[in-house]
Amino acid sequence: MKLSVLDQSLARSADQASIALHETIAMARWCEQLGYERFWVSEHHAFPAVAGSAPEVLLAAIGAATSTIRIGSGGIMLPH
Repeated sequence: MKLSVLDQSLARSADQASIALHETIAMARWCEQLGYERFWVSEHHAFPAVAGSAPEVLLAAIGAATSTIRIGSGGIMLPH
């Protein structure tokens, strides 16, 4: 069975966004080591507890830190 992970880059507070992004990259590495097929990130804006507002940049960092896991972004865009 192929398994995937969706991470939303949750920050404990608004000033800890960089920590959340580093944790997302570390989680992608860990998922790759565990044999997961895909690692997804989400895109959110105007949510202080979510650091993932630029998935393209985050995916580039994850791609540089991993080698076999497939990566992608997904989202449902609702009007604000």
